[in-house]
Amino acid sequence: MVSKEKMRLDVKWATRQRLQYIEIMAYYTGVVTRSDVAKAFDISDAAATKDLKLYGQLAPDNLLYKHTVFGFVPSESFREVFADLAPAQVLPMLAANLTANSSPDIISSVYGIPVETLPLPHRLPDKRIVAQILRAIKTRSQLQAVYYSLSDRESRESRILEPHALVNTGLRWHVRAYNTTTYDFRDFVLSRFIEAQRLDVLAESSAAYDDDWSEVVTLQLSPHPRLAARKRASLLIDYQGKDEVIEFQVRRALIGYVLQRLGVDTSADHSLNPEAYQLIVLNRDEIEPFAGWAFLS
Repeated sequence: MVSKEKMRLDVKWATRQRLQYIEIMAYYTGVVTRSDVAKAFDISDAAATKDLKLYGQLAPDNLLYKHTVFGFVPSESFREVFADLAPAQVLPMLAANLTANSSPDIISSVYGIPVETLPLPHRLPDKRIVAQILRAIKTRSQLQAVYYSLSDRESRESRILEPHALVNTGLRWHVRAYNTTTYDFRDFVLSRFIEAQRLDVLAESSAAYDDDWSEVVTLQLSPHPRLAARKRASLLIDYQGKDEVIEFQVRRALIGYVLQRLGVDTSADHSLNPEAYQLIVLNRDEIEPFAGWAFLS
């Protein structure tokens, strides 16, 4: 009789991708359905059912069918079999909308193009915390959390949040959520969550009530005026600017992160080193009210 371990090793790559998706979806969102698999891979419901059945055969203790959600939920004894469930692996997949987090040959590049990324430290909590947060977002539920704030004014007591989105700034991850204690929407750094538990209580707020999230504004930048003309021209080409203006749309809640990520000189008199801060803000009066923390006086 063929062992389950041998069966796992013999699974073809295309099938393994779908099994990875099933595993990630179940663990991080709390449920995976036949329609989820069918939609993600553009396959028939019958083929999706076959994949779910195969996953159940190869990892029989991981998923339980729950009639109330018409799908499979992770069991108490759930353990990863096909996917690397580390947040550092899964969150970039969410950002890139990828269904699998590895290649058939991890030694060589799939496309044959060498790519190197900066060796920055991962600023992420344990996967169990991330999973609870994502489940709360997915089910539009409240989240009970212990959060470590850098502000002395805020304690580390348990608080009730209503998260509705993740934000990847390129340097760290944030959770956009309604804070039921302060009655406002805020950004919470993902790595500062000490504890998190999704509650079986529906959130009363949503992204629709988050004005800074819903409203999109035009950010207008320009090459630093103290740069040489040649460098200014190069920057306009880099950012596809026209008539000395680099213009793009951004959510009001994300303005500060964009300015920070692009290294924009936000001082009132453009006094920062132009070699390090090569861009300035043109429509400061319009933008500053929504990202005051990112501006220098």
